[in-house]
Amino acid sequence: MGIAANQIKFGTDGWRGVIAADFTFERLTMLATLAAEVLAQNYGDVENNRLILIGYDRRFMAEDFARAAAEAVQAAGYDVKLASGYSPTPALSWAAKAQKALGALVITASHNPAKYLGLKVKGAFGGSVAPEITQQIEALIPQGQRVAETPGTLEEFDPWESYCEGLRACVRVEPIREAIVAGKLKLWVDVMHGAAASGLSRLLGTQVEELNCDRDPLFGGGAPEPLPKYIPELLAVVKAAAERGEGEMRVGLVFDGDCDRIAAVDGQGNFLSSQILIPILIDHLSRARGMTGEVVKTVSGSDLIPKLAELYELPLYQTPIGYKYVGDRMMAVPALLGGEESGGIGYGHHIPERDALLSALYVLEAVVESGRDLGEFYAQLQEKAGFFSDYDRIDLPLAGMDVRQRLLERLQSEPLVEIAGQSVVDCLTVDGYKFRLTDGSWLLIRFSGTEPVLRLYCEAANLERVREILEWARDWANSV
Repeated sequence: MGIAANQIKFGTDGWRGVIAADFTFERLTMLATLAAEVLAQNYGDVENNRLILIGYDRRFMAEDFARAAAEAVQAAGYDVKLASGYSPTPALSWAAKAQKALGALVITASHNPAKYLGLKVKGAFGGSVAPEITQQIEALIPQGQRVAETPGTLEEFDPWESYCEGLRACVRVEPIREAIVAGKLKLWVDVMHGAAASGLSRLLGTQVEELNCDRDPLFGGGAPEPLPKYIPELLAVVKAAAERGEGEMRVGLVFDGDCDRIAAVDGQGNFLSSQILIPILIDHLSRARGMTGEVVKTVSGSDLIPKLAELYELPLYQTPIGYKYVGDRMMAVPALLGGEESGGIGYGHHIPERDALLSALYVLEAVVESGRDLGEFYAQLQEKAGFFSDYDRIDLPLAGMDVRQRLLERLQSEPLVEIAGQSVVDCLTVDGYKFRLTDGSWLLIRFSGTEPVLRLYCEAANLERVREILEWARDWANSV
């Protein structure tokens, strides 16, 4: 008997659910066979390729769920290669393309809290499948799990080896390794108990100091998301090293649970989101490496990004929020890079996928080759572009979906004309409502599609002004 279609719904990057309540062996094995069928329908070729790759992160029982999914897909008539251990999600995307598979199924809940697990579906091209593909999977759910008369094969493989080889080919690794070995570069990596563990050590060929590298399915009581509130140890370690004057250069890096998002810490212990890393990467790849191509940003990306794109004569394209939109654009045109404010950054010369380890290598390459601290690097870019700003975001829980509806109706019927003492000069509605004010600052108001949460994003001349605008937006939301 099939499972009701409305019980499983794919979001912006896969399906996630609470372990044992929503995410069960029965549901996963059923869904895995349907995903394999849809991948075959969309990416199959005349050679009758039947290969599906399956990998997993370090969450609770992830390897057991992956094994069950692999056996179910094998029983459905597909040849399966199951990862022999945990690995980054981008490694599975890389393998799907490199091995000419139909696609890859990754058992992960990314940056979500410990009680969640999920399934990401990757296509033969090496990136997340489009919403049309996941809709096809959802449409098959009432029919239930598939079983073939003739099962396929099942073997294990190591996703790391080919993936690391591919990343090393993109980056000048040796100068980074030499700087670490010589003690010039002090590097700390917070892998947040996730799938990035051992990654940079493998890539650089030398031991890198990792924080939270043990497997902890509870993630220390937090969530494996690269945000300041979840990385107090990394911030403290780098600040203490700065006070002691350790190393000519100091860098902290942090990855999310399945290693497709990144953030950094500069030599003084300041947190750097991708709003800061993307401009640094644009400068490094374009100016220092001589690369070209379109810069793809989401509507929540910093205004420094288009200013640098203009400075370096690079085309710019803006998408709704969500890496699937960025990835789709990057597959359509020659792109330099594409990124989102939540830490996902990808590259046109690589697979169309967020890849935190490749971003980490490029960040380290930029520091070592320039001899500049990340904080100094960013400050000089602001000076060069003549643009100075700060950014922050808050997620505001709402009392219910009815409140969400009232707020949405208010935005549509009574458009905001003044925000925090400044007139609204225009409103962009590509994704939510992005209000640009007379002082050059902007406020983006977006709603979660699945839960009663209001997302508020702001960039302004300084942090004080950012907080003032966000507080105004919070008060406005609470008054409706």
